[in-house]
Amino acid sequence: MSIWLGTDSRILVQGMTGSEGRKHTSRMLASGSKVVAGVTPGKGGTSVDFDGTELPVFNEVAEAMSATGANTSVVFVPPRFTAGAMDEAIRAGLDMVVCITEGVPVADTARFVNQAIDAGVRVIGPNCPGIISPGESNAGIIPANITGAGPIGLVSKSGTLTYQMMYELRDIGFSTAIGIGGDPIVGTTHIDALQAFEADPETEAIVLIGEIGGDAEERAAEFIAANLTKPVVAYVAGFTAPEGRTMGHAGAIVSGSSGTAQAKKEAFEAVGVTVGRTPSETAALMRRILRG
Repeated sequence: MSIWLGTDSRILVQGMTGSEGRKHTSRMLASGSKVVAGVTPGKGGTSVDFDGTELPVFNEVAEAMSATGANTSVVFVPPRFTAGAMDEAIRAGLDMVVCITEGVPVADTARFVNQAIDAGVRVIGPNCPGIISPGESNAGIIPANITGAGPIGLVSKSGTLTYQMMYELRDIGFSTAIGIGGDPIVGTTHIDALQAFEADPETEAIVLIGEIGGDAEERAAEFIAANLTKPVVAYVAGFTAPEGRTMGHAGAIVSGSSGTAQAKKEAFEAVGVTVGRTPSETAALMRRILRG
């Protein structure tokens, strides 16, 4: 089992004809994803060859959906065009839109996230690595060869820590791993993923990766206490971050005691979630839970 992405996911790539879109489309295809088309305004009617797989390019998302039955999109579009691409994908009625783009203005994100909520479209990102259900499908830039299918659900703010945790627990494997992105506003939250993993019968335990800034982890801790029956282990990046300075992600900024790694660690531990001091220790905690 997996959540949100599986063998029935038919993927469009918005920006497939660009360098990043082309590179990661090739990787998604190599991992077994059903990528069915690209969307680039002005290049409709052309196609792109991926080692013998010829994918059509359309001018509009709705046109591509009608022709291919696509239900998911991955967006590789420069920040100044991202709001328009997201608006088009959401209006077309896709099930899920994964926005990889970094540097999207927060005002733009706020608009299209609220638009997606009203339309019932799941948005993952922006500024995220995407989502992967190993052995089923991969939508984004997560390396597909570092782990296999298994009983662990993973939700993470950080792309690189997503990859590291998948590799650390490759001997066990994952149902789905989701990089939600580290911007101040994101379409899918830790809580959304926790709720879906709790409902998935094949996910036995969950790893949550957070980082300094905001209160998403504290809210996740409250949700875990009230709603989860499955074991959760956590890792919080940023214990050595200086106060008041943005670290890597636009959302990773600490003001006073609000948003510190220590405050998040304490919030998790208060509801029975064990917090690892390093990614490797966090993986070891999860391995111990699953092996009883």
